[in-house]
Amino acid sequence: MKKILVVDDSALMRRVLCDIINSDERFHVEDRATNGLEAFDLLSRKSYDAVVLDVNMPKMNGLELLGELNKYKIPARVMMASTDTREGAKTTLDALELGALDFIHKPDSARDCRVEDFQKHMLEVLAAVAEANVHSFTQSPKHVETPKTKVEIQRMTPVAAKPVERPAEKTAAKPVGRKLVAIASSTGGPKALQSVIPHLPQDLQAPVLVVQHMPKGFTASLAERLDSLSHISVCEAAEGDVLENGRVYLAMGGKHMNVSLNAAGKYTIHYTDEPPREGVKPCANYMYESLENSRFDQIVCVVMTGMGADGTQGILHLKEKKKTLVIAQEQSTCAVYGMPKSVVGAGLSDKILPLEQIAQEIILNVGVK
Repeated sequence: MKKILVVDDSALMRRVLCDIINSDERFHVEDRATNGLEAFDLLSRKSYDAVVLDVNMPKMNGLELLGELNKYKIPARVMMASTDTREGAKTTLDALELGALDFIHKPDSARDCRVEDFQKHMLEVLAAVAEANVHSFTQSPKHVETPKTKVEIQRMTPVAAKPVERPAEKTAAKPVGRKLVAIASSTGGPKALQSVIPHLPQDLQAPVLVVQHMPKGFTASLAERLDSLSHISVCEAAEGDVLENGRVYLAMGGKHMNVSLNAAGKYTIHYTDEPPREGVKPCANYMYESLENSRFDQIVCVVMTGMGADGTQGILHLKEKKKTLVIAQEQSTCAVYGMPKSVVGAGLSDKILPLEQIAQEIILNVGVK
């Protein structure tokens, strides 16, 4: 049974969240805290399988607690649960950069927390966080300052500011034909994407599609943040966007992203509004399946950290029709080894690589100008 720490300043909300967690035989609420200071004291002395953390609290808020955990390198697996995480996309991304593994939107009222859909989603995310392969906060993020009374998330110095290492001609044949890169990620994905996208050069000879499981309202902020860190251009994909080399298209939350051929013979972004698939929307399976009849000469599929099996079915069908290279993120570098494990287990992976080698492998296979 997984031991959980719940941190929330509302007595009613703490009780409701604890009731939901304790209703699942996989979990037991071991301790409760009313603010970040109490939680910090507990985490300094005890270990938990997961922490459910609110943002807005007196004395020390959730972001400040994450900063202190980073400062003192106290390991923990944290899931944010706050009303701030709905439209407060910046707050959520700040929390993820500081080490939180995932997040849920906590309804404004305790009554709405008792709705079955919320409870199911919360327990699914909590299970993924509690099973995460890695503890956060064992290394301090270089781009975050954590003053004692306030946490300031500073704009990161672009990771790719130094010249991107180009593929050596003698180690790989020069890529030919029309290429496309298609990336899928979920839990732990926003942080993992920061280890891949900023290392791609602006003259990459392929467009890059990304499906990151996030709700509506968050993907635009994630795209803006990735764009600020990268030489390659990153945007939240809009309906009708024409795919261009050296550009990253992040799927919009709350819709399924597909690729279609327009009347002018150009490949464009097309969104559909089917129900969630694999429990998520956007779903990477739709993206991969939309590429089955495309005219790309090679498609590089990258499946990174995340719970579930999204991407496996889509790649299976795609691989039957197209020349593909399938890269799965190596287990020890995944926050949650679910999606890559599914691809590997289905025998679809051509390469299994640690996170820090994925960008270079993409460059080697699609080429640069």
